[in-house]
Amino acid sequence: MKNYISIVIALIFTGTILAQEKPVKIVFDVTSSNTDVHQSTVRHVKAMSEAYPDSEFEVVMYGGSIDMVLKNKSTVAKDIADLAKNEHITFLICGGTMKRHKIEPSQIINGVSRVPDGILEIVQKQQEGWGYIKEDK
Repeated sequence: MKNYISIVIALIFTGTILAQEKPVKIVFDVTSSNTDVHQSTVRHVKAMSEAYPDSEFEVVMYGGSIDMVLKNKSTVAKDIADLAKNEHITFLICGGTMKRHKIEPSQIINGVSRVPDGILEIVQKQQEGWGYIKEDK
């Protein structure tokens, strides 16, 4: 009986470890102008990408989060540029937000790409089975 219990515990433990190692896909939704939210988003993406190096992470910014990607305003510009070098991390800004705020592509941090519509991007990722995280305070 002891051997049977030990085997069951070992199988549960092994299954838990393997489940945690399976790559995930997560899209982060950022709309806040709050720089604390910008910093926590970068912190979350960095920590998760280090913990799950084969996973995919996408940060979609629109609305009030425009300053997060502006070269002359962002408090996380260096972090974004560094993280964007990782092939598993993507930073995207909404083209509609850029147009509304009259932002030119040259004003955007290196490594940040543009999508036509941030909300549509998030919905499409969710339809593909990506996990969803709303970054807000």
